[in-house]
Amino acid sequence: MYLGKVIGTLVATRKESSLDGLKFLVVRRLSVENEEESGYVVAADAVGAGIGEVVMVATGSSARQTVMTDKRPCDAVIMAIVDTWEVDGVEKYHKE
Repeated sequence: MYLGKVIGTLVATRKESSLDGLKFLVVRRLSVENEEESGYVVAADAVGAGIGEVVMVATGSSARQTVMTDKRPCDAVIMAIVDTWEVDGVEKYHKE
């Protein structure tokens, strides 16, 4: 799992039929210090996340473990919207 920030959406009108009904979001990885890192992933959204939100992303076979992605060909899924996190007692992020 890793932390990321939703930076965009992806629309695919033609896709594998088992992916119908899923929303896809573009997520940029965040460091533990809440700094954007290089690289991004397209993830299926299982929790109703939106642009600008900080999320938890699961990848690989774990991405197919949510109710929304069960038995679907997903390699990344947004499985939580983050409210806050802290490291060594210091708050690094708080949702406004």
